[in-house]
Amino acid sequence: MSVRRFWASASTLVLAAAAALGVAQPASANSVATGGYVALGDSYSSGVGAGSYLSDSGDCRRSTNAYPYLWAAANSPSSFTFVACSGATTSSVASTQLGALNSSTGLVSVTAGGNDVGFADVMQDCVLSSEATCLSSVGSAVSQVQNSLPSRLSSLYGSIKTRAPKAHVVVLGYPRFYKLSGSCVAGLSEKKRAAINDASDILNGVIAKQAANAGFTYSSVVDEFTGHELCSGDAWLHSVSVPVYNSYHPKAAGQSGGYLPAFRSAA
Repeated sequence: MSVRRFWASASTLVLAAAAALGVAQPASANSVATGGYVALGDSYSSGVGAGSYLSDSGDCRRSTNAYPYLWAAANSPSSFTFVACSGATTSSVASTQLGALNSSTGLVSVTAGGNDVGFADVMQDCVLSSEATCLSSVGSAVSQVQNSLPSRLSSLYGSIKTRAPKAHVVVLGYPRFYKLSGSCVAGLSEKKRAAINDASDILNGVIAKQAANAGFTYSSVVDEFTGHELCSGDAWLHSVSVPVYNSYHPKAAGQSGGYLPAFRSAA
């Protein structure tokens, strides 16, 4: 069996286990309105790549085009606390963001896990180095996803539950980056692109399982981004970009057309 097929099979098994475990039912609209909404997480929740950053957010780069801000503007919760931050890991979310939660919080969203396994370093290796180096880097990240990330996610989710026991918690995943056999005629090889996509599937599967274990709702964004990956001709993600921190992050269209519908369907 090829590495790609093995990873895809493993991801399918993990997702099936998560589905079997079930997820918590959404809180009522009234409880969300009463308790307010807190947006936790990393750059995919803060909105890096979407522009229009809030002046007081500094290097966290919280965007008014990010899905938490868009959802709050459309739904007018009783309060909205936006603390997601670029570069956040599971441990930094736990240590610096959970103070925004309290016993009456009604709704929480969170993305976390990509930075724990060296997302940025993997992409740098794949863009700048050989195919062998890229595949090795991806393989190392997948090993971390399978071996060390589950306990980190479990710890973070447990802390969220302790801080906000009444909240409906929505955990969102990450998009696949590439449309295979797509329109890109240069850049990464097809083998590199496939390995990155497969690793993303495994990461999402682990996140989904840990979310289910915690009684949280997992919402995938893969379907929303399908047809809008890199090499699709209508990408909602930045490729290698200037400023470099935009690279491999959703554009404003990816937040409004990808993450927002995925969150809205689960919130």
